[in-house]
Amino acid sequence: MDHFQDGHHVRLRSRVQRTYLHAAADGESVTLSQPRASMNAAWAVHIYDGGDGEGEGDGDGPYLLLHSAAYGRYLSATARPARRGHHGLRVELRDYDQPEVEAIRWRAIGSGFADDVVMLRHVGGSYLRANGKYLPWNSTGVSVDDKASSMMYWIVEPIPLREAGIPAIPGPLPTPLIDLSAIFTRRGAEREIRGVEPIPGEAAMPADHSPNRPIFSAIFSSRGRRIRFVLALEDGYYPEEVDADDWRQFWFRGRSAFSLRGNLAAHIDEDDPNIAMCVRAGRHGRLTPLVVNLPDGGYGGTLEIVVFLAGTPGYDALRYPDVDAQ
Repeated sequence: MDHFQDGHHVRLRSRVQRTYLHAAADGESVTLSQPRASMNAAWAVHIYDGGDGEGEGDGDGPYLLLHSAAYGRYLSATARPARRGHHGLRVELRDYDQPEVEAIRWRAIGSGFADDVVMLRHVGGSYLRANGKYLPWNSTGVSVDDKASSMMYWIVEPIPLREAGIPAIPGPLPTPLIDLSAIFTRRGAEREIRGVEPIPGEAAMPADHSPNRPIFSAIFSSRGRRIRFVLALEDGYYPEEVDADDWRQFWFRGRSAFSLRGNLAAHIDEDDPNIAMCVRAGRHGRLTPLVVNLPDGGYGGTLEIVVFLAGTPGYDALRYPDVDAQ
C-alpha cells in the first residue's frame, strides 16, 4: 500500500472509464464522474492498524480506510445488491461510528500493470469496480464484486497539500422561495440568531404533527438537520464524547456552508472568517475540514462539527488538499 500514506489525499481514477471516484452530492452514494478539481473527487487516507485476526480472509491490519475530503464519510461496501445494471454489491459512504467496522476496510493490491495502478480488495474478499464497460449510459456506477474484471483497476493520483491554507467556502446559496413560515409558525428564542432554530421535539420548539399544523412551513421552509458542535481548545483538543457539557446543538436548515459558519460564529461570539469547521463522521472518524456545501441528503439526521479558532495551533495544523494542482 505504498501509494497510500496516512493523512495524505488521493484521487482514484478508473483505468477503463478514465473517470474519478466521487462522493456524490447526497452524501451517501459513490459514483464515477469526470471533474478532477473537486473535493468530491479527493479522498483522505486513514491507515488502520487494528484487527483481531478473525477477519474474513484478511487477518490483521494494516487496513486502508478512505474518507471523503468533501463530507468526511468513509468508503464502504454493503451486503445489498448493486443498483440495476451494476455488478455485485452496493458501495456507499458511511460514518465510522464503532471501533470495529469491517465495511470500511480495504487493502490495495498491485495490479501487475504500472506502479500507480492498484485493485482495492475489501476485507470480505470482493473488489471495488467501475461499471458500464459496454453500456455507456450506465457508466457512473461503482460497486464491489468477486468476479475478475478490468473494471477493477484504479489509477492512484496523489494530491499535494494546499500551501495557501484554508480555501474559500462557497458563498450563500440562493433562496428560491420566500420563507413565510416565521409568520405562520411558532419560533423559539434561538430564531433570532441568523436563522437558527431550536430542535424540533425539544423544549424550545415542540414538534407539531397535528393535521392543523401550518402548511406554509412545509412549503416554504428548506429541510433541516441537527448540528452538534464543540469549540476546540487552542492546541486542537476537544472532548470526543458528545455527551460532554462542551458539546452544544441547534437545528439548521438548508445546505449552505456559508450560513452554517455564520451560525456557529454567532454561537461562540466570533467573526465568521475567524473560524474553521471540521466535520466528524462518527465517533471514530477523523476530522475533515468542511469547505463545501452540506450534502443534499441526511436531512433529519445529525452532523457533528468541531470548530477551530484562527491563529491557534489547532487551526494552523489543519491540512487541505490542493484539488486545483496539476
